[in-house]
Amino acid sequence: MSTPARSDIEVRTVAESEFVAWMKAMSTGFLKAAPPSEDYTRDLMAHTDLGRVRGAFDGGRCVATFRSFAQELTVPGGAALPVSAVSAVTVAPTHRRRGLLSRMMAADLAGARERGELASTLIAAEYPIYGRYGYGPATWLTEWEIDTARTGLDPHWSRPECGGRVDLVDPADAAKLGTEVFERFRPFQPGAINRDRRWWDRATGVNRRDASWTEPFFAVYRTADGDPAGIVTYTADERWSDAKLPENTATVRSLIGLTPQADRALWHYLCSIDWIRTVRTGYRAPDDLLPLFFPNPRAARIVTHSDSLWLRLLDVAAALEARAYDAEGGGNIVLEVEDATGLTAGRFLLEADRSGARCAPTTREAELVLDVRELASLYLGDESASRLLGLGRVTEARAGAALRADALFRTARRPWCPDMF
Repeated sequence: MSTPARSDIEVRTVAESEFVAWMKAMSTGFLKAAPPSEDYTRDLMAHTDLGRVRGAFDGGRCVATFRSFAQELTVPGGAALPVSAVSAVTVAPTHRRRGLLSRMMAADLAGARERGELASTLIAAEYPIYGRYGYGPATWLTEWEIDTARTGLDPHWSRPECGGRVDLVDPADAAKLGTEVFERFRPFQPGAINRDRRWWDRATGVNRRDASWTEPFFAVYRTADGDPAGIVTYTADERWSDAKLPENTATVRSLIGLTPQADRALWHYLCSIDWIRTVRTGYRAPDDLLPLFFPNPRAARIVTHSDSLWLRLLDVAAALEARAYDAEGGGNIVLEVEDATGLTAGRFLLEADRSGARCAPTTREAELVLDVRELASLYLGDESASRLLGLGRVTEARAGAALRADALFRTARRPWCPDMF
C-alpha cells in the first residue's frame, strides 16, 4: 500500500538556480554516482523549458525529478503529431511510495493538454509503472548479434552490389549528411521521432554527457548518382583471442537507410570489416529485413526483444484523425474509451477511408470498449485488437468489432522508434 504523500514535500517546477541540484538528483535516481559533465548540464539547461522541469523537494532537497519537452511523432500516413515527451523520471529510494510521481505526472499531462499536444510519449525503464497513467507500449524493438563468419556474404566485398558506394566520413559531415538522410526517412517511418541539433551534437561527441564517451565511426551509403541514402554510426572494441586472433565487436549506435538497398549495403559493409567477428545491431524494428539480407539468416541471433516507445493519447478525436488508414472501401467503428484520470474518457465514432479520417464524440452505441492505454497500443498499428480481445483487455459490445478495428488500425510494417530519450 502506498504511503500518503506528506504535505511538507513540495512538487513544483524547478528554478534555474536549482537545475544543477536537480541534475544531481536525477543522476542519483538512475544510480549514477557522478552527475553529468558541467558542459552537458549547461547545454541542457540552455535548451530546456524550465516550466516543464519538475521536482519534489523535501526540506529544500530534491528527492524526485521529472521533465518533458516538445516532440514530433510520425504516425501512419506521415503526419508529425505534436506530443509531449517525458524523460528524467526518478524518485529517490528514500521517498518511494509517497505519490510523488503521480503528482508530477498529473501536472505534466494537464499542461500538455493545455498546450495542444495530442499525446505524451516516454521510454519506460520499468514495465509496470506507466499503465496506470494511461500509457501503453506502442512500438517494440529487437536487437540482433551477427556472427560475420556465418552470414554467407562475400568476405572480399568492396562495393555494394546495388551500385553506389560506402564512404567513411568525419563527425561534421556525419551530422550534415545524417540530418539530410533522417529528415527524408522520418515521414515514412511510423513511430519515428524528430532529431534536433542537440541529438547530433551528442551523437558526434560535440556535447558529451560524461567521460565514458567512445569515439564512433561514421559511414555513409551513396547511390550510383551520389545521393546520400543511408548512414551508420558504430563503435568497435579491441579484443584478441589467446591464439592472437582478432575477435572484435562492432556495435551499431544508429543505422538509417532510405531503401532496402541502402540498408543491405551498410550491413554488408559492417560484416566485411577486417577484424570484426561480431556485429551488435542496436535496437531495430522487430520485422526488420536484416536477417534475410544474409544467405544464412541464422548468423543473426536475437539478443534483445522488448517494448520501446510508450504512448498516452491526450486528445482522442484529434489523434485518430491525424493518422492514415488503409481501409479499402472505408470503415467505421464506435469506440468506448475508458480513462481512470478522466482526461480522455468518452465514446467516439471513427470513420476512415484512404482519403482521410473523421472522429468525433457520439451517442451511438459502443462497439469496442477499451482503456486509453490499449488504444495507445493500437494507435500506431503495432498491436492487434483481436489479440487484446483474447487477453481480456478489450471488450466487444458488438460481435466482430475487434476484427473491424484490426482492418482499420493495422499497418503493413510494424512501427519503429529508432531513438531513446
